[in-house]
Amino acid sequence: QVQLVESGGRLVQAGGSLELSCAVSGRAFSNYRMGWFRQSLGKEREFVAAISRRGDNTLYADSVKGRFTISRANAANTVYLQMNSLKPEDTAVYYCAADQEPVFSTRVTRVLSDYDYWGQGTQVTVSL
Repeated sequence: QVQLVESGGRLVQAGGSLELSCAVSGRAFSNYRMGWFRQSLGKEREFVAAISRRGDNTLYADSVKGRFTISRANAANTVYLQMNSLKPEDTAVYYCAADQEPVFSTRVTRVLSDYDYWGQGTQVTVSL
């Protein structure tokens, strides 16, 4: 079983920056490709960013491309989401997710159902 715990969410002003972290425990972190998703009030959960198991491939939603950066530290069992130039429309609960991949895989995915494990989420609120 894999456990994911997100942290770093808070209230921030528009134009500001924030870094989210997701600590993973339970199984070898490097076996998993990782993703960040978000869900705002009344909307479906949507893809934000994804990273391959070795960190050599990334994928971003168009809405965050150039502003957000996903990274991972396999030695620390942690995936990060650096968010810059935040906008009020970035307000949401942010979730990290994990999906096990073969050893040499560089694949990433934006598909929510591809991920087997999810954290509880962390709230990000961007004010004007």
